[in-house]
Amino acid sequence: MRKFFSLFLGAAVLATPLAGSSAASAATTTVSASSLVTCSLSGATGATAKTVFAPSGITAGDAVDDTRGIQAAIDRAGAAGGGVVPIPSGTYVIDGHLQMRDGVQLDGAGRTTVLKAGPRFLQTEHWFGGYPLVTTTGAKNVTISDLSTDASGDVLAAAALPNRLTQWMVDVRRSSNVLVERVHTRNPFAYSIGVIGSKNFCVKNSSTLGPQVDHYNQLDGIHINTSSFGDVVGNVVDQGIRTGGDDGLVAHAQFGDVHDVRYVANKVRGGDRGSGLQLAFTKPGARVYNITVQRNEFYGARWGGVRTGTYGSGVVNLSNVQIGGAGLGNWFHDGTGNAVNLIGAVNGITVSGNRACRLGTYVVKTGQGNTITDNVESSTTSSC
Repeated sequence: MRKFFSLFLGAAVLATPLAGSSAASAATTTVSASSLVTCSLSGATGATAKTVFAPSGITAGDAVDDTRGIQAAIDRAGAAGGGVVPIPSGTYVIDGHLQMRDGVQLDGAGRTTVLKAGPRFLQTEHWFGGYPLVTTTGAKNVTISDLSTDASGDVLAAAALPNRLTQWMVDVRRSSNVLVERVHTRNPFAYSIGVIGSKNFCVKNSSTLGPQVDHYNQLDGIHINTSSFGDVVGNVVDQGIRTGGDDGLVAHAQFGDVHDVRYVANKVRGGDRGSGLQLAFTKPGARVYNITVQRNEFYGARWGGVRTGTYGSGVVNLSNVQIGGAGLGNWFHDGTGNAVNLIGAVNGITVSGNRACRLGTYVVKTGQGNTITDNVESSTTSSC
């Protein structure tokens, strides 16, 4: 995301415990990450029907567009009340935009199932003017699982598209009960995995790579926008392999509130234009609240770990955020900026049990119910 945010801190709370204090022991006691990688807040189950609707007329590894064959199978499954559309191992050319239907699971054979944007991919926009490889638009009870998506941003002439950020590579939009699990993205020219206007969603055990050529910017990894009741858990996000990578994770109040979202047990390298997790505001009066940030590793970003940001006429309105906790602290390391930098109208913020290494401190503007306790920071390698 573009960076339009105030550097005015106002009255702030800072915490720097001494090494060897009780804070140090609190920060190093941990809870198993694997036990936290669940869809516990969203309750998302995705599709549950098991009838198989195999696509016909698709061939891995050739240069022929496979969109029609896969879409026909998705449509048949949706018309039957739901089912599984299996995609075997191999690379399949997609020159259109796959549209999920109610009750359907699009299920690959693992990372080796690749849906790859073809040479004519940019010739057709989707309904909202963007270029998703797979979108859920309006569908409910949907699963996208065990596959890779490749937007071919390294070879397509996408850099000059005025609306390239309108829709995203894996696009969960205006949907409910959606599970995105073990989905891996590469070569983006827009955000990699996005959730917009949706509820009861879970993005789990997936991975994203930032721009793999140097002519893109503003690219986020997993971007949650105007959505609620979600889990973003167990993912690996890397925005730093080339220049132009932006935020690893985002909660964005662009059109309305974002609330009740867990960011837990993710490994996130932010980009040279971004942060680990940005809590962003665009619509005046829109809020971000009830956010949990626990047991993540944030590193390498230009703007640090967790921070607030504003866009256009947006104003920070952030409340009830838990960053860390006893045995649930985050690890912030290596980069510039602060481990935590929350400014503006922020209330009910708890930052505890975290550790920061070779990075800035914990900054939270003074507000009602804000506490920073039992965190550790160190500039030395041995303490990391």
